[in-house]
Amino acid sequence: MSKSTSPRSAAANNATARDWIDGARLRTLPLAFAPVAIGSGAAAVSDQFNAPIAVLCLLVALALQIGVNYSNDYSDGIRGTDDFRVGPARLTGSGAAHPRRVLAVAFAFFGLSALAGLAIVVLTGMWWFLIVGAVAIVAAWYYTGGKRPYGYAGLGEVMVFIFFGLVATVGTTYVQTGTFSQESLLGGIGIGLIACAVLVVNNIRDIQTDTQAGKKTLAVRMGRTPSAVLFALLMLVPFVIVIYLAMFYSVMFVTLFGLLLAVPAVLITFTAKTPKEYILALKLSSFTGLVYGLGVAWGFFS
Repeated sequence: MSKSTSPRSAAANNATARDWIDGARLRTLPLAFAPVAIGSGAAAVSDQFNAPIAVLCLLVALALQIGVNYSNDYSDGIRGTDDFRVGPARLTGSGAAHPRRVLAVAFAFFGLSALAGLAIVVLTGMWWFLIVGAVAIVAAWYYTGGKRPYGYAGLGEVMVFIFFGLVATVGTTYVQTGTFSQESLLGGIGIGLIACAVLVVNNIRDIQTDTQAGKKTLAVRMGRTPSAVLFALLMLVPFVIVIYLAMFYSVMFVTLFGLLLAVPAVLITFTAKTPKEYILALKLSSFTGLVYGLGVAWGFFS
């Protein structure tokens, strides 16, 4: 069968609006919102919260996250990695959308993130932040893109911690206050660990299929049980940070309600037998990140 008449090629224009929305992977967006909320709360501690700048930071984070999601869809799809996946079908891998369209959408969101970042730089005069933004976009692309994607070498968690933890949180505070703070650093560490946990449980679910595809994620390298232990640590240590912060910001204790989501996620990950169970743990982990971000931010704003 020729390429032009293959089922995948024939289906390449059949993606619906719902398919594109699913491709954005909306359940990952709390992990983009949370660090901006925490960073803005840390700015409020010194009475320097700047709402317009905070909104632009949120736009940067959300657009970058969506761009990463479509970029991953494209890169994993053309590599054939998604041919083995057991989760929801992807736009490129399933043939629902032409790879070039998926790539174009990914770069459109990267561009939107860059424009919002440029607006921040113009408003604050912090021109060196252009370098930070450029590095973030390059890192987003090379997670699964390029000839040697670091996500295929087990380094995804490290980069997630750096960019969706420290850089997003500390950066949000810095562009509003012009200073670094202990609050933004500790908050960034906490949400960064949870963001890593989400990636870990996702990769635990995909150990078998990633192994088939030659994708050597950290979970593939460590194995299922050690990865589950790592996941538990990544999910629970952030709440130790909350207990410390609550000694100075009493309202912070409300964040501990996130344990009602985190603990079940950990238990499911240790006992899961099917992909559906891991997907539930993944959803609980993502919502834990949202509760954590809102709780810590509330603690700082109060």
